[in-house]
Formats: sequence, C-alpha cells, structure tokens
Amino acid sequence: MDASRAPMAVIAPPHRPAVTELRLSAFKSHRNAVYPLAPLTLFRGASGSGKSNALQAYQVLARLAGGEPLHTALAPVTGGPAACVPQQARPDAQGRRGFRIGCTVTGPAGPVRLDLAVQAEPELRVVGERLTGAGRTLLSTALRDPGLPRVEAAWHTAGAVPVTRAPLPDDRLGTALLPLRVAGKTAGQRLVLEAAEQMLIALRSVFACDPEPELMRAPAEARDTRLRGVCDNVAAVLGRTRQECATRHAALVTAAAAGCRGPVQGLTVQALDGGRVRAVLARGAGAPTPLDRLGDGELRYLALCLVLLTGPEVLAVDQAAEVLPARQALTVLADGLDRCLDDGQSRELLALAARMCERGHIRLVGTVGGEAARSVAGVPGAAVVDL
Repeated sequence: MDASRAPMAVIAPPHRPAVTELRLSAFKSHRNAVYPLAPLTLFRGASGSGKSNALQAYQVLARLAGGEPLHTALAPVTGGPAACVPQQARPDAQGRRGFRIGCTVTGPAGPVRLDLAVQAEPELRVVGERLTGAGRTLLSTALRDPGLPRVEAAWHTAGAVPVTRAPLPDDRLGTALLPLRVAGKTAGQRLVLEAAEQMLIALRSVFACDPEPELMRAPAEARDTRLRGVCDNVAAVLGRTRQECATRHAALVTAAAAGCRGPVQGLTVQALDGGRVRAVLARGAGAPTPLDRLGDGELRYLALCLVLLTGPEVLAVDQAAEVLPARQALTVLADGLDRCLDDGQSRELLALAARMCERGHIRLVGTVGGEAARSVAGVPGAAVVDL
C-alpha cells in the first residue's frame, strides 16, 4: 500500500504551538490585513496581488524569532527594508517611514499575539513591540530616544514590582530575548516566559522552500544530508532517506511515478569521484535517468514531494533544541508552490500536501497561480486566501 495514502488517525495535539493568524497591518501591498492560517493554507491571486509578500512577512518573523538581527532577518524580502513600507505611506516630520507586521500563535498558553513596528527609513530599527496573552500585555517596547540604539522595554512581573523595565537593543526581537532576561520566579514572570517560548517555538519551526532546478542538477557532497531551501543538495538527501526510512522513500517513489514522465520504479543514488553523488530515476528494464536530465517542473515537483514526506531531522531547520520534536509543528513556506508544474503535477502535489497536513505531519503555507489556483477549492482541508 502507498504509505502516503494509507488511512491514519489525524494528529493535532494541542501542545504543539502553531501560527494560526498572520497580520500585515502595513507591509508592502497589504494594509490592515488579517489572514487566518490553517494546517494547509494557500494564497491565490493574480500576479502582483501580494501572495509572495505575505510569505516574506512570515519568514521575517521566523528569522527574528531565531535571534537574527533586523537587517539579516529582512534578507528574504525583495527590495530590502525600504520595499517593506507601503508605497502610499508618507514620512512623518522627521522623515521616518516604516511597516507593521504580527501574528498569533495558539498553543498550551492559549492564543498569544505578537505585533511589531519597524522603522525602515531613515535608519532601520525596531520602534515598538507588543506581546499579549491571557488578557494582558506581557511585553511592550517603545523607542524613547532616537539618538540611542535601544528601545525601552516593560514586561509583566506581578511580584513586589508589577512591571520590570529595562533597555533592549533596537535591532532584535524583544520576545526572543525574554528567556535570557526573565527569571521566572513569580507567577507573572512564568506567564511571560510561557507566552514568549510558545511564540518562539512556533515561529522557529519554519522551513522556507523554493527549489531551484539548475542547482538541483549538480552533484552533491555525499555527507551534505540536510536539505536546504533551494534543494541544491537533493541527491545526498535522497541517498539518506533511502537508507533511513524505506516506507517514506517508497511513498516518494510512488509520487515520482505520478509526476514524472515515463516509468519510475525507484530513486537511487550513484557515487561519483571526490565523495560526491548524483540521484537517478530507476526505469526498470530501461536505462536510469539522472536528475540533471529532468525538466524544471519534474525537479521542483520531486523536491517539494520530498519536503512533504520528510521532517525537520532531514531539513535544514533551526528548531528549538531544548523542546522535544513531538512538541513542535514544522511549517513549510512554499512560494510559487505550483511554479513550473503542469496541471497533473499540481494536482498530485496538492493532494499529497492535504494528506500530510491532515495527519499533523507538517503545516504548509503556500502560494499558487494558474490552473492550481482554480482547483485549490477542491483540495480537502485547504484554507484558501484570495488576494
């Protein structure tokens, strides 16, 4: 039986924090936008409607939660920090312009909200942050002195002193710094830590995936077995998954047979000189086909199927090491999920995504266009966001 189609109980444990809402109050083409996020969420719309912008904002929040400074967290954003500011936004008297993004994470601590205000011009800095949960403000920051590289922070204490105040750097997410600053001695401090940790666990469990076929065609170092977002080391990763999990690898072969031209009876790896490997499609009685001979659509399809059928131990994801994997939900961000794919490949990929998300194996937030955009309404369990 195809392992990816076998019936299985839905796994949706409430102890796995997950981002359930993305807010783009003022980001690129989005104003006052609130997008609920299900286990499988697909943004669809015409070119230029803001599909990619939504995923870029999500990725910025994820990178900030991982401790990156603001300027590197904004690296995935096309056009850089200035492009994040809505085009119609006017500078204030001091020439300042910025953007505002946020999200809600649902988990054991209940719904926890994070809202972030960033100044992009004339210099890049965080100017305000608010973390709320359990009906109260748990952390707030504000820029008091533009001449200093810091914000003034206040977090809930509920002890002898109801609020603790201290400066925080203006290029970091304050929520990510709370576990280092809060002792956890009072009930209020523990509430702050629980909310902050829930937010960070959910945001850090993100794998942004955009396979680049030209890079996938090159051989890979055999020991390079954690898949990167561009999937340039897919050959080495296929060798690893073939050895470590026969069931999932068999499911991947079945998916490959449904989305690649000609018969596919296996996915194998051939050793090359210098410790490198290349992946090939086994064709039964016919000659095997190296991945470098496949079309762009076939390569993207294979890479995305691999991501959906594997997990964070194989993907290059920097999840919270101190939290058990069973308490974390991996979220795949896939901009242009159907890019280069034909209609059949899109249908197969979306059906696989629906099955994996239903099981609780992963969460997926993607963008679609073309034929896939017209057919996503029929994908079981998919939440469609029209832009």
